[in-house]
Amino acid sequence: MLKKSEVKAKKSFIMNPGFVEQIKEIVKISRENAVKTVDFHRVIMYWSIGKKIFEEEQGGEDRAEYGKYIVRNLSSELEKEYGSGFSIRQLELSRQFYRTFPNANALHSQLNWTHYRLLIRIKDDDKKDFYISETIKNNWNVRQLERQINSHLYERLLISSNKDRVLAVAKGEVLPEFPSDIIKDPMLLEFLGLKSKHNYYEKDVESAIITNLQDFLLELGNGFSFVARQKRIHLDGDDFYVDLVFYNRLLRCFVILELKTHKLTHQDLGQLQMYVNYFDRTQKLPEENSTIGILLSASKNDAVVEFTLPENNKTILASQYELYLPSKETLEKELNKTLKNVKKTNIREIRNE
Repeated sequence: MLKKSEVKAKKSFIMNPGFVEQIKEIVKISRENAVKTVDFHRVIMYWSIGKKIFEEEQGGEDRAEYGKYIVRNLSSELEKEYGSGFSIRQLELSRQFYRTFPNANALHSQLNWTHYRLLIRIKDDDKKDFYISETIKNNWNVRQLERQINSHLYERLLISSNKDRVLAVAKGEVLPEFPSDIIKDPMLLEFLGLKSKHNYYEKDVESAIITNLQDFLLELGNGFSFVARQKRIHLDGDDFYVDLVFYNRLLRCFVILELKTHKLTHQDLGQLQMYVNYFDRTQKLPEENSTIGILLSASKNDAVVEFTLPENNKTILASQYELYLPSKETLEKELNKTLKNVKKTNIREIRNE
């Protein structure tokens, strides 16, 4: 039984809440690190199994048939002793994993086995390197990586930038310098849950974006944070409202996003330019870069964009949004069209010189 002095001391004692939170953070980080360690050991295990299977196969006369025999019988033996996790399919993936990543030192502890199962499906090495770098840099979980692969993030960035720069930015070799380094066209908003054949008001799309803000920030690109919705601008008695305002810490600038559910017009571009000018002249700090404006519309005419904006424009971008995931073939068609236009532009510049 506690003495009166001990009871009094206990009642008067109040634990510092900051101290408790610090201890909780230590426990949380330790547990997360323990899980990551276990996950990476699992990655190494499957890589080592794949290596042994591949090396054993090379000793068989009919490698294809011998390989099937090895995997089938090995699976039977392992499952008897260790249970699930060593199915024929899993062992075949292990072999494919080793052949895709033959250097164990190149494996990344930030990626788990399920990450690698998605990555070994990608045949193009540059594309695979891009997704590895982006996953590590942005700490993507498996669901986020899968979504970015399925939404063809790599191809969409190539439409607005060149391969070397896309890879360099992803790997952190260069910092983003131009909006096109991180902003995609088209943007895919399938996560909003809006049906593509319906007509929507701009406020409907805006509300859906706010509801799904985390997914939208992921779609926008690296370094974005939300600032304001329907930001009021008062100009000599008239009020205007900017749909969405973000800040990008990599580009070190405000990013204004205007939503249009109709086909983009030159008036829309003029309105966005006014908002950009306002932020540059009243909100931007001297050490920050110029404000970027993104006009996100249901459809756009590239020629209207080209001839409405000045030739040296680097702050206004027009991007189209899609409410469903387009096929890879559709994006490749757009990419090829973009590459042809770039080639024509280069030829004209050479002739002018």
